Amino acid sequence: MRIALFVTCVNDAAFPSAGIATVRLLERLGCQVDFPPAQTCCGQPQYNTGYRKATEPLVHRMAEAFDGYDHIVAPSGSCAAMVRDNYPRMGRRAAAEGRGEALNRAAEALVPRMYELTEFLVDVLGRTEVGAYFPHSVTYHPSCHGLRLLRLGDRPHRLLEAVEGLELRELPNAEECCGFGGTFAVKNADVSTAMGIDKVKSAVGTGAEVLCGADNSCLMHLGGILRRHDQPQRPLHLAEILAATREEPLDPYVPDPYVPAEPTRTPRADTRPDQPPRSSTA
Repeated sequence: MRIALFVTCVNDAAFPSAGIATVRLLERLGCQVDFPPAQTCCGQPQYNTGYRKATEPLVHRMAEAFDGYDHIVAPSGSCAAMVRDNYPRMGRRAAAEGRGEALNRAAEALVPRMYELTEFLVDVLGRTEVGAYFPHSVTYHPSCHGLRLLRLGDRPHRLLEAVEGLELRELPNAEECCGFGGTFAVKNADVSTAMGIDKVKSAVGTGAEVLCGADNSCLMHLGGILRRHDQPQRPLHLAEILAATREEPLDPYVPDPYVPAEPTRTPRADTRPDQPPRSSTA
């Protein structure tokens, strides 16, 4: 079976290790994985900001870039949900406006083949045990798109529970949003930060070494809060855990070699994860 990696913008630009881990994992499980170089942004930032028609050329570009593959796998529930949930809606809207069926056809060509990584592993390959080894304690944050739109359910947990050596610790209030929400974090920074601090409090409270997720956009948001408050808990994409083996182990305390180190920041005393954030109007 021919698999195309849809790496997504955030992973490609800021967290390439997640894409590399996805390829290593899928190839270990017997898949032939390609990276179509013509792929670009799926258009989620533009669409969520209200630029629907400006997003339409990206739908066509996605359909062209991923033509001919049996399955498309994304290490991101957010971008997979954009394709599966919003592309058909855009196609119907364009047709209703009298602009033809081309956008509908492009969406129909993509939607049945688009999978978030844990969906593909469990539903297509029929695997929960993937030969992974990760002797660390982990708590898992279910991102909103995967939880509410893709309905990933317990797939990520089943995969983590099957990892040799891994201790999975339940995250309190797991279904609460972390506050990122893409452009929401820019437009509503104070609210986004407050929500992120609440999520970090819950994660740190588990005592887990690693905060795992299936969306690096959310982990970027939470990781920034963790770093600003000198918390040792490391955010780590699920693909990286599943790609780790006894022969090629992953040390969560070794900095990602593909991401430049950030300068150490002094945490603000009024926004430590163990304290409520100060009101912006105070």
